Amino acid sequence: MALSLILTHPGGSHKDELLACSLLAAVHRVPIVRREPTDVDLADPSIAVVDVGGEHAPERNNFDHHQFPADHPPVCALSLVLQHLGVYEDARQFCEWLEPAEWFDTRGPNVTAKWLGVDRNAISKLSSPIDITILRRFAKAKRLEPGEPLWEMLSYIGEDLLEYLRDLRSRLDFIAETAEIWSVDDHEVLYLPRTEPMPEEPSFGIGRYLESVGKNSTVAALIYPDRRGSGYGLSRHNDHPGYDFTRIEKEPDVHFAHARGFVAKTSASELSRVKELLKLAKV
Repeated sequence: MALSLILTHPGGSHKDELLACSLLAAVHRVPIVRREPTDVDLADPSIAVVDVGGEHAPERNNFDHHQFPADHPPVCALSLVLQHLGVYEDARQFCEWLEPAEWFDTRGPNVTAKWLGVDRNAISKLSSPIDITILRRFAKAKRLEPGEPLWEMLSYIGEDLLEYLRDLRSRLDFIAETAEIWSVDDHEVLYLPRTEPMPEEPSFGIGRYLESVGKNSTVAALIYPDRRGSGYGLSRHNDHPGYDFTRIEKEPDVHFAHARGFVAKTSASELSRVKELLKLAKV
């Protein structure tokens, strides 16, 4: 259902409702109002009630978590909106900041610091003027309309987050369909063949893909299309010591090898030659 309004609480603001409102603003492009909701607001599915109202009813676009019991797994208003938009699982997997944000909002800084295994003061040291200013300006606002600078900034944040998650999911599905994983001695190598049309950044998502399939620690090297030429890039994965690409820098079809040995580019397009170069780079 199309929204007519996004409603959240007045007073101090936190990242969870700010980001939740940002996502909804990006999708629906409607005003954001900061006041206490009424029963009429809660009953109206065209009004999204975020982080206030004492009710989680996504069928009516109500996204509050404060009524959950104290031992409920850490979820905040942002979690509930991400679930509603169908991207929560990907966000938990690919946005490392999300789970700490859920803990911080539901358990507070002391418990979160203990959970992270860091000193309490480390939490405060992670804030920047960007966080402070956007949260402060959002807290001072009573109504934000599309076209106003702060509303547009929030919409950009929500849009970029959704675009990142959806593009990454699409990319991981593509890698799963096209990539090959070779066994080489005691490790593995991921090979991503050239396809048309070629992605703007061919290596994008490879690391995330390996994490998702449990291969992050077993794959030592990557081979992927070179976006600047017709050949391939060869690189170490997670800085694996088994390969040093300076060993192939003198090869006639290698036009770049980083001095630290973690990546090289070749004009070779025949897979047999690419495999040969990989073998020559093996330590």
